Amino acid sequence: MRSKNTYLWIPYFLLTTAASAQTQKFTISGTITDSNSGETLIGATVLVKKPAQSGATSNEYGFYSLTLAEGNYKLFIQYVGYHTDTLNIALTQNFSLNIKLQNAVAELKEVVVTSSAENDKITRAAGIENVSVKEMNKIPVLFGERDLLKSIQLLPGIKSTADGSSGFSVRGGAIDQNLILLDEAPVYNASHLLGFFSTFNSDAIKDLTVYKGTQPAQYGSRLSSAIDLRMKDGNKQRHEVNTSLGLITSKLSVEGPIVKDRGSFFVSARRTYVDMYLNFFSNESIRKSKLYFYDINAKANYRLGESDVLYISGYFGRDKFSIFNGYGVDWGNATATLRWNHILNSKWFSNTSLIFSDYDYLSDLENSGNGFKLNSHIRDYTLKQEFQYFPSSSHSWHFGFNTSYHDMKPGEVIDKKTSDETGLGLQNRYAWENAIYAADEWKAADWLNISAGLRFSTFSVLGKGDFYDIDNDRQIVDTLSYKPGEIAKTYFNPEPRFSASFIVNDKTSIKVSYNRNAQYLHLISNNLTGNPSDKWIPSNNNIRPETADQISLGYFQNLHNDGFEISVEGYYKSLQNQIDYKDGADVFSNNAIETQLLDGIGRAYGIEFFTKKRSGKLTGWVSYTLSRTEKKIDGINKNNWYVARQDRTHDISLVLSYDVSPRLNIASTWVFRTGNAATFPSGKYIVDQQVVWLYTERNGYRMPNYHRLDIGATYKLYNRKNFESELSLGIYNAYGQQNAFSFRFQESTQHPGTTEIVQLSLFRWIPSLSLNCKFK
Repeated sequence: MRSKNTYLWIPYFLLTTAASAQTQKFTISGTITDSNSGETLIGATVLVKKPAQSGATSNEYGFYSLTLAEGNYKLFIQYVGYHTDTLNIALTQNFSLNIKLQNAVAELKEVVVTSSAENDKITRAAGIENVSVKEMNKIPVLFGERDLLKSIQLLPGIKSTADGSSGFSVRGGAIDQNLILLDEAPVYNASHLLGFFSTFNSDAIKDLTVYKGTQPAQYGSRLSSAIDLRMKDGNKQRHEVNTSLGLITSKLSVEGPIVKDRGSFFVSARRTYVDMYLNFFSNESIRKSKLYFYDINAKANYRLGESDVLYISGYFGRDKFSIFNGYGVDWGNATATLRWNHILNSKWFSNTSLIFSDYDYLSDLENSGNGFKLNSHIRDYTLKQEFQYFPSSSHSWHFGFNTSYHDMKPGEVIDKKTSDETGLGLQNRYAWENAIYAADEWKAADWLNISAGLRFSTFSVLGKGDFYDIDNDRQIVDTLSYKPGEIAKTYFNPEPRFSASFIVNDKTSIKVSYNRNAQYLHLISNNLTGNPSDKWIPSNNNIRPETADQISLGYFQNLHNDGFEISVEGYYKSLQNQIDYKDGADVFSNNAIETQLLDGIGRAYGIEFFTKKRSGKLTGWVSYTLSRTEKKIDGINKNNWYVARQDRTHDISLVLSYDVSPRLNIASTWVFRTGNAATFPSGKYIVDQQVVWLYTERNGYRMPNYHRLDIGATYKLYNRKNFESELSLGIYNAYGQQNAFSFRFQESTQHPGTTEIVQLSLFRWIPSLSLNCKFK
């Protein structure tokens, strides 16, 4: 079965390379930018409507290439929220044409988007969401902090795991099955403040794309989704300062030209001060505790010439939480990307990137004069090379490679008195991951768009370290030692991708897709939401790579002059080598982790409904997902299928935004979802006068259903040439629903011998207030 999937793409590529003699053709190419700031625009379209419609779309770096027969043409350049530009050209030779579009945001009262931009949803592959950062920033969220990762969880197929968590599940996948990229650098823990906030400061992000169905061939290493975030480049025309002061968070960003029209910079910083409120408590331990996070985003770019641009960007964030004379945790992410864009000619574009990513965690524990530190990290060093080739207006080729070295420390325990290792930690692990890929976006006919590609990945587990042979009872029977750099095990996986959009008319399409992904790194966790201390481990000789095959079918339509859109999309995902703890596992064991794990198969399937109103004073959407996620692992649940922890039958989101006036906007969200699957005790027995809980069916129970209403308002105070300001107010959980976060089973003190269930709930009536200012 696998070999057939692997080679189905070959006839396709052979057919698309066929060429026939035609009239002479020439190419227009260049970069599309914002006329005010110089920011490159991702996904802008350059269209020719006569004699036959054809066009091109700007790539992730704003570059486009359009090949046409010799002649006279009228170009239409369009982008969401911008004035459409029209240009008349006489095409007699190849030439470069850089385009600057004028932002129309001040005039967007009735029409929010252009029809051509929305028609892109009709033609592009299934399961892709291009997220409007400005639109998401209107959505009221916890503590009033604009949060992109929280906002995308209101889209169909993307499910929040719980209050107080930035973890999410995409089409039934686990929280570690989402590839989150910030300027091409992977982010392993995208949460702040124990999950109440996400890592990404929305003020620093200009573009966000979610791939929940077919992932383009350049994305890999995760089973369920790719979340691609691009940081702002910085204003090339003038300096700007943005500030935001909230009840628990303050932000500052500065941007401007290094050399006008040639290079720019952007720096953004954010910090919470929850710990400031702890000073009002009378308890000394609370007053001297710490609870805050901070992060910094920075980026700079410089154009070396007409064909070369250098970018350097980075992110650094830390969280600190500690109880005076007790427990403390400190964790954070650091990323850095050095990127070189080079235009080889009008048809060829190259991107070369050096990428660094680091996630580390430090836990500090003191008890009765004894102290220990638990230290862990995962560090990546990556080289990525990608080429894009635009042979004609019907084809767009992507191909390249990336190679990554993983340095992983799952857990090191250090005695604070002696600063020595205790020998209780897990071994460091090292791995080398590689991939090559090729893909083609092909406009086969006016009614058919095809995307096809193949990614081939390899993963080698490296020494130094000990590797184990284990028997069917998960006991170690032999130990093999490997020297530094020596290969202990190598895996190979072909990952074909294919999608097609059948254009019924300019308002309607039907889409099909198939996607295979392999994942070599695994997050070992005993809870749904994820903790900073959860262990990332690589595949080895016992833990095999996870793989998933997904098929999907969808119907998409624009209505009422593109003022509305509706879509219905169904999917089925087959998963292999799914990991779960065995019954009675010691989740804190420092022995070989594979002795506590079992693997098997899984399946996820569902249907997603989406209706959106895009124009007028009232905008918003309704999304509903009906789904199921299950596992079947020998040794668990009597070898029968059981629901995964992230399974949720029903998930509904209602998002509304109303422009009361040009200065006042009111927004609200309402969510409802089936309670999370949970494993609760089915009984109990007494051993040595201690209660021992009896667990039977894995994930056989449900938390109560969850629902919540959030309301927010934004009022523009001033809008002058050199200064803008706005006031944002909101309330999270407006009707005070006490949703269950967790349950604790305990013996009743009032009625001995009786079990009582204690519910823990978070967040009732959380108000927010922030003042945002921009100096230009």
